[in-house]
Amino acid sequence: MKEKIGFIGLGLMGHGIAKNIIEKGWPLAVLAHRKRDAIDDLKQRGATEVTSPRALADACDVVLLCVTGSPQVEAVIEGENGLASAGKPLLIIDCSTAEPASTIRLAASLAPRGITLIDAPLSRTPKDAWEGTLDVMVGGADDAVARARPILEAFAGRIVPTGPVGTGHTMKLLNNFLSMGYAALYSEALMIGAKAGLTPQVFDSVIQNGRMDCAFYQTFRRYVIERDPNAHKFTIANAHKDVTYLAGFAQALGVANPVGAAVRNSFALAVGAGHGEDYVPMLSDIVASMNGTSLTK
Repeated sequence: MKEKIGFIGLGLMGHGIAKNIIEKGWPLAVLAHRKRDAIDDLKQRGATEVTSPRALADACDVVLLCVTGSPQVEAVIEGENGLASAGKPLLIIDCSTAEPASTIRLAASLAPRGITLIDAPLSRTPKDAWEGTLDVMVGGADDAVARARPILEAFAGRIVPTGPVGTGHTMKLLNNFLSMGYAALYSEALMIGAKAGLTPQVFDSVIQNGRMDCAFYQTFRRYVIERDPNAHKFTIANAHKDVTYLAGFAQALGVANPVGAAVRNSFALAVGAGHGEDYVPMLSDIVASMNGTSLTK
């Protein structure tokens, strides 16, 4: 008999993940949220709804989290009526992008209470979440990862164990440093090209199918060239949060990360200019505008 699954965080990624969990035959309960579209859709597919994290823990064996970051993870686990307050054994799979130090501390605090926390952050896009083809990085004890694997397989095309708890979130920060670094580089290069009279179409004709092409560039160019606003539905505010986590992690390690600081500042400027809710490929327009040019002339 399949374990009962709970889900908190039905945003752009969470909705698709939860849909796949139901479609693969897992009993699913979801936490109520003010945004009703995803919850109503999942209820139509067979999910049940509860009104607090504690009620979710009471009803489930395993709970997946797909929330914004560490403050939200800590609140739903340790806050008033949080998951831990149910006082029962539980496996928590944290699919958020969180701070490794927070994840490690939480796991150590929960273990004596019979609650196992593993980190399983995600890579790829909401489209991949809907199609069940996400990449998942998993940090945790072997037995906990083995227990989680059949659930992860419901929505993942690739599952990569990374080591002890916390290493999944560490790898996710590095992954997002690379991807957001690409976004910052593309945006700056496109701006300089536009300023010098090279159109984005010329830029694209050189980069696409060349040695500098990659899957991330393909989603980025769909916005720049085809003006598809949904090419990569990941907000600039979330990108800024992730590279800020990386900066704190590097500082805790006592290492210099000057490239990381430059990438973070690119997103910080965009957030400061009021573009936090824009999606990452739109950074290209923001950087161009800040420099007195446009990619759509």
